[in-house]
Amino acid sequence: MASSNLLIISLAFSAMMFMSSTPVYAQLSSNFYTKSCPQVLSTVKAAVKQAVAKEKRMGASLLRLHFHDCFVNGCDGSVLLDDSNSLTGEKTAVPNANSARGFDVIDNIKTQVEKVCSGVVSCADILTIAARDSVVELGGPSWTVPLGRRDSRTASKSGANNNIPPPTSSLSNLISKFQAQGLSTKDMVTLAGAHTIGQARCTNFRARIYNESNIATTLATSLKGNCPRNGGDNNISPLDLQTPTGFDNNYYKNLKSQKGLLHSDQQLFNGGSTDSQVNSYVSNQNSFYSDFAAAMVKMGNIKPLTGRSGEIRKNCRKPN
Repeated sequence: MASSNLLIISLAFSAMMFMSSTPVYAQLSSNFYTKSCPQVLSTVKAAVKQAVAKEKRMGASLLRLHFHDCFVNGCDGSVLLDDSNSLTGEKTAVPNANSARGFDVIDNIKTQVEKVCSGVVSCADILTIAARDSVVELGGPSWTVPLGRRDSRTASKSGANNNIPPPTSSLSNLISKFQAQGLSTKDMVTLAGAHTIGQARCTNFRARIYNESNIATTLATSLKGNCPRNGGDNNISPLDLQTPTGFDNNYYKNLKSQKGLLHSDQQLFNGGSTDSQVNSYVSNQNSFYSDFAAAMVKMGNIKPLTGRSGEIRKNCRKPN
């Protein structure tokens, strides 16, 4: 009888330990705001629709902000914080300086959301929803966004510099950077498909078009006029020349033709372990869409602040 009681106690303790070690993102829920802010999804969608209609490129910019947020201490809205006397933000980190954009759009969405439910929805959740809606607006897949993130009170410039893969990354470096965030090689190749929209600065692909051999001659030649050997660092070119504002699988088709704009892009199809996945997305856009939706949910689950951690910022640019 005593041994039986001990077994019951042991099993109960094990269950408690299991529950306490469950990932914190289990607290996120697609219906988190159903009662507290039922209009949040429609409000964000309308604002994103307006912003993308005004400038197609904004869809890619908002999606990129979400990536850069999640790769630094999780999806906590830290990328939105401005520098202040008491805080060094992430906006001046190398991956963000002179390139991260869309902050004013997030400010506008926050203002609209505050009108329908004040002090309820985090900036981190707004950014996550906006990323999904941006993809949809540009013709890509939709997915259900788990919600309930809270906003960080701090940021990490060093985290942004170290965690976000640079455009010069090798395949092994890309894989390790994504693995550090709990994302698989498959997730990495899938999420790289976000480069089917958006633009990149000359400084990020100059070395590729002048020095690399695994690039289509026609592409290199066409880019040199807008990206000279010296100067023009901030001149931009589309990551996908065919449909730069359409979310499709042309990014992967470009890689097969050695037309990846960035060095890191072409690494995904360069005789390595990820070639087969690129091939699969070239032949099946729906497969890319479904995998992208799943990978975005997974990325959005990176170390969110929930419960009593963090806060709900009044202004996305500064802690309360």
